[in-house]
Amino acid sequence: MARKTKAEAELTRQQILEAALRAFHARGVSRTTLEEVAKAAGVTRGAVYWHFANKTELFFAMREQISLPLLDKGHSLILAENLADPLDGIEQSILALFQAILESERVRQMFEIIFLRCEYVDDFAGVLEELNKPGLQFLVDAELAYRRAQAKGTLRDGLDPRALAMDTLAFVRGLFHQLLASPEERDWPRRIPAMVRAHVALRRAQSPCDPAGAESAGAALPRQTRRQ
Repeated sequence: MARKTKAEAELTRQQILEAALRAFHARGVSRTTLEEVAKAAGVTRGAVYWHFANKTELFFAMREQISLPLLDKGHSLILAENLADPLDGIEQSILALFQAILESERVRQMFEIIFLRCEYVDDFAGVLEELNKPGLQFLVDAELAYRRAQAKGTLRDGLDPRALAMDTLAFVRGLFHQLLASPEERDWPRRIPAMVRAHVALRRAQSPCDPAGAESAGAALPRQTRRQ
């Protein structure tokens, strides 16, 4: 058999990643074998092992492809240097995360696999520590953003940036799990932006009292057709 070109090898790799996403989401990670992934991808088991040493490596590659670009975007939004109010960066980064989950089936499935369809035992016992890193990074970024807001006078007096960052992380995680656990809820595109903006507004030195500000705080995420 002729040796595959680099482009062909990459195509096979992508087929395996997409098949793994479907299989892990349908059956759960622990109950899905690499042989089942190979069959779903239309390749041999050997092809899977040529690209990925084990299920853990496949899992991380799938996560990196889908979720890490989104996390990188959130990092850049929350620490944007050109914001008059650093609190806007916190708000925008949280909204971007939830908008991606609402609009993209692949993004939602990836997070459902991570939080609802994976048992972190045996070979996956060490995976949880790696998966916690984005939350810890968000904690660092949020604290820095709150400190910047404090320095600019846009943060309410008497609030501790570190405590606020921890509270915001808890808020995001709670809302995140609610969204993933109740996909049938059709009102999320309206409710999530209102909840996020209300969360940040409570920390602002001055909350908008005009009708336009109130309307903006309750604005919904745009309803778009979910991308595959």
